[in-house]
Amino acid sequence: MAKKNKLATPEWILEGYDSEEEYEKTKGGAKKKKSGKTFKIRKCPKCGGDNVGIVLSNSDAEEGGGKEWECRKCKWKGKNIDEQELTEDEFMKYLDEKGEEIA
Repeated sequence: MAKKNKLATPEWILEGYDSEEEYEKTKGGAKKKKSGKTFKIRKCPKCGGDNVGIVLSNSDAEEGGGKEWECRKCKWKGKNIDEQELTEDEFMKYLDEKGEEIA
C-alpha cells in the first residue's frame, strides 16, 4: 500500500510560476486580498444617506424575521441596506469628503 503525501505541491509551482500572485493574475479568477483593517459603511438605498440604524421595536424574536433598518434622513424602513467595505485609506478619504472631524 502506497503512502499518501500529507502536503501537496501548490498548482502555481507545478505550472512553473514564480509566485502565487502571478499565477492568479494569469488565471483571471483571483480575488484581491485586503490587508489591514476594514470598515463597513451602511447607506440608505432610497436617498444614499449614511445615517441609518437598526429598528429596535418589533424584535426578531417576535416576528421571526431579519434585521430591519431605518434611515434617519428620509425615514425609509426596510431590510435591504446598501453595505460597503472600505480599507482604512478609503475610509479616511470618505470621512474627509463628508467633512467629518478626525480626532
